[in-house]
Amino acid sequence: MRATLIYGERDIRFEEVPDPVLSTGGDAIVRVTAACVCGSDLWPYRGVVPTRHPHRIGHEFVGVVEQVGSGVTRIKPGDFVIAPFYDCDMTCANCLNGVSTSCLNGGWWGSNDRLGGFADGAQGEYVRVPHADGTLGATPGAPDAALIPSLLTLADVMGTGHHAAVSAGVTAGSTVVVVGDGAVGLCAVLASKRLGASRIVAMSRHSERQALAREFGATDIVEERGDEGVARILEMFAGIGADCVLECVGTKESMDQAIRSTRPGGMVGYVGVPNGGSELPIRTLFNTNVGVNGGVAPVRNYIEELLPEVLSGAIDPGRVFDLELPLAEVAEAYAAMDERRAIKVLLRP
Repeated sequence: MRATLIYGERDIRFEEVPDPVLSTGGDAIVRVTAACVCGSDLWPYRGVVPTRHPHRIGHEFVGVVEQVGSGVTRIKPGDFVIAPFYDCDMTCANCLNGVSTSCLNGGWWGSNDRLGGFADGAQGEYVRVPHADGTLGATPGAPDAALIPSLLTLADVMGTGHHAAVSAGVTAGSTVVVVGDGAVGLCAVLASKRLGASRIVAMSRHSERQALAREFGATDIVEERGDEGVARILEMFAGIGADCVLECVGTKESMDQAIRSTRPGGMVGYVGVPNGGSELPIRTLFNTNVGVNGGVAPVRNYIEELLPEVLSGAIDPGRVFDLELPLAEVAEAYAAMDERRAIKVLLRP
């Protein structure tokens, strides 16, 4: 089969690789229907995270189960499935506590699993899935083709935006500021609207992203950054800030923006993958009683909650995909996102 490898900074290649094989009994082989490029994939692409040797990449996909191991009981061939951006068994203490990203037996795509099999990167034609019964979320029957982009967001960005909102305690009547206008930030706007927020501010300088944010539920747009951005938020919220601020970028600057935009006693929900340099100002948090909660989003735990609303059309997070390319053009997909010519790129084999 063919799959994506990263060789180094801005060096993405689509090459022949070995076909995946069942190897541990609890695994499955999935034929990928759609995959995508994540904002966090851009850290190694840009060289922020060094690539020490060529390796498989990609961690979001949906597809159809082709084969299952002898120990798989819940998932069956022919199922259409959503794969979260990690492998988990959904039976260990951490999974049952709602933090499946810390699965005691789990792992990550593009690497060996804990039982010795290889979990293929998601940007390929097929993927071997460890712990198939836990990792994969199956839809009730074959979904309409038009729903595939939204189903794909449940592998990462919609669940991650939802985690930001849940971590910050967004509820009916909350005032919310979303820092970051990428796919996760836009999904955080949608999640906040879904949870009943009364006012949602999207911080964005890009007209297309601003328009989508408004369609997802943003009531206000703020283009300013840094001190000016904080001042604008304080001006909008009685001089004290918003109840909940969702940090969806992962830089030192974005976290600073989020914390200073939160009212005393409010909460920051952070899901931006840290790219180095971010430190929490403990004295500021102490003095203001601002809380910080979040981390790697346990999206597998959210699939059953969000899936019915995607299937019914109540939410349509797949609109964050504004460019679709053949998987063979994956290098162009990375370039388009790196150059901000696309919010998020959907790839089809």
